[in-house]
This record gives sequence, structure tokens and C-alpha cells, in this order.
Amino acid sequence: MSERRVSTQLLLALAAKAGQGDDLVRVIAAALKVVPIATVVIELDANAPLATPDLAACVAGIQNLRVATLIAGDAALARIVKADGVHLPASKAAPAAYSDARESLGGRFIVGVDVGRTRHDAMQLGEAGADYIAFGIPAFVEDRATATNRRLDLVAWWAEIFEIPCVAFDVETPEEARALTNAGADFVSVRLPAAISPDGIATLLTPYAHALAMTAPAT
Repeated sequence: MSERRVSTQLLLALAAKAGQGDDLVRVIAAALKVVPIATVVIELDANAPLATPDLAACVAGIQNLRVATLIAGDAALARIVKADGVHLPASKAAPAAYSDARESLGGRFIVGVDVGRTRHDAMQLGEAGADYIAFGIPAFVEDRATATNRRLDLVAWWAEIFEIPCVAFDVETPEEARALTNAGADFVSVRLPAAISPDGIATLLTPYAHALAMTAPAT
């Protein structure tokens, strides 16, 4: 198990549906009253995506809160809406997807990649210049307990050897967050429910804030 290098930070993943842009900004503003948020990853709803002008306004609103904002899976859209970069979900073509995204965005934008459970892709993408490497658990995985333990091992392995930031995606409980921070994750990602409201965000995130505080290194 690696020694923590920095305080683990929180990353929020949220789905953006048509008509929700202003609501999402209010949700993030409310979240910031509970716990510091390093980054937001916006995932467009496939059935009712947020219109591009509304997405751009949403991105600007979150950035005005001093939170980096990434678009999931679409580098071209990230450039159009002036996001800070793109998050590439796990896929068998992760190295090619990274190459295409970096070519599209250049070095000024963040390009992070979820490699799932693939150590080879993690090392290859780290050498290629990915801004962070993420280890997640896709929704289709049925054996969540085995996948959770494997993700913990991957985070510990990466944190022990590599300097490129590591993100643990699909963190479902504060207990998982605490274990991952102790393993050396630079960021843990919590997916917000689609129907979350500004009033409900404190109840959801307060246990995560406590988990991160309990594992923060002494100053």
C-alpha cells in the first residue's frame, strides 16, 4: 500500500439532460458548500442531450465557480463549448481515442482516460501524455465486489509507481472513497443521481466529505 502523496480531491460526474443547464450549475454551487470539488465531468444524456448553447452556458457557469469542467467522450464538443478538456470513458480503443482527442485539443486542454482494469493501457497512455489515468467499474459489471477490490489494487499499484494523477471512478460509498484515498488515489469520482437537487446535495456528499477529511495527511 502506497503512502499518500497529496490530499485526495473529489470529482463529480453528472448527466446533462435537455433543460437542466442552470440546475446543474446550482447543484455544483450547493456541493461546494459541503466539500471542495476539483473537477466536474459532464455526461450528455443520450436520449435527451443538453443543447450545445445551453451546455456552453452550463460549462461557463461551473467554471465561474472555479471548478474545472470536462466533457465525457467528445473532444470536439469540449472544444466547442470551451470546456477545460475531455474525459474518455473506458473502451478497447482507449489508446486510439486518446490520440485522436489529443490531436483535436492539443496540449492546452485536459485529456484523461478511464482504462478500466487494463494495466497495459494505463502505462501506454501514461507514457503518451494523458493528464490522468482513471480506473472505473462499468455499469454492466455484475460482480461489483470483485471489481471494487480490483480497482483498489490498481489504484495502489499506480500510486506506488507513477506520478501521473490517478482517478478512481464509479465510487459508490464513502467507505470505498476512504479505502481508495488510503490506497493513493489523487481523485475519487462520485456520480450524482440524475434527479439530484441543490437541496439534496448536502445529504449525499457530507459522508464523502467526512471520508476524505479522515484520510487527509497531517499538515
